[in-house]
Amino acid sequence: MRKPIPLKCKNKIFLAPMEEVNDVAFRLLCKKVGAGLTFTGMTHPQSQQKIFLDDKPILQLFCTTTKGIKEFMKKYDSRVSGWDFNLGCPAKIARKHGFGSFLSNDLETIENILKTMRENTKKPLLVKIRKSKNAFKILKIAEKYCDAIAIHPRTQAQGYGGTPDLDFALKIKKKSTIPVIYSGNVDETNCEELLKSFDYVTIGRKAIGNPSIFGGKKITFQDYLNLAEKYKFPFRQIKSQATNFTKGMENATELRSEIFKIKNQEDLLSYSANL
Repeated sequence: MRKPIPLKCKNKIFLAPMEEVNDVAFRLLCKKVGAGLTFTGMTHPQSQQKIFLDDKPILQLFCTTTKGIKEFMKKYDSRVSGWDFNLGCPAKIARKHGFGSFLSNDLETIENILKTMRENTKKPLLVKIRKSKNAFKILKIAEKYCDAIAIHPRTQAQGYGGTPDLDFALKIKKKSTIPVIYSGNVDETNCEELLKSFDYVTIGRKAIGNPSIFGGKKITFQDYLNLAEKYKFPFRQIKSQATNFTKGMENATELRSEIFKIKNQEDLLSYSANL
């Protein structure tokens, strides 16, 4: 039995992988105030988009074949802390193309992909799964190639609603010979308790617009904006994050309404003092 490669992290509370939210500016802010590790959103190994990895994140891949994996991992391996394969995404586009949680029934393809990823890095390799009929079969495959497994104990049909099945996650933990990362409704009020049962936890939706959930000083939209300008983010991405940063503010509804009306970056910059 292979010995898992340890995750190099400053603590056991991570920023969960999230599509669109987890740009490099947001990840850097979360890491600055205390996230033990950060994850990118999903990236396809044949993607030609420019990827910023200044926070040295776990780079999460999604795909349905091994095509392009070797070349992609060779290109970016020195700039990441590790790799993750997504078997959890429940979105409509994942259904359409057969990736994420919709790949969970194809155990042969899952094994081929994880085997290929393992062959192309000496860094930690992770896989993220959901509650499903094949979860324990996927765990057995993961134990052959991976250094940790993340469990989000909601079903594909639940998406991000309903209650995560903690008992199911605990069964995964009991059976697993590799470290288990718990995901699902984690926040600052329950993460320490969850760490009594799991090796690591990830905070996802509760971190949106709120990097300060990881501790440290209060992070504002202006902090985000400074980095967004450095990386020359498109207006739509900055506007989306501006909306996220209104979360929890007393006048959040009014602020979001005003942000929605803004049509260009210059006006958004002027309005940002309100956030």
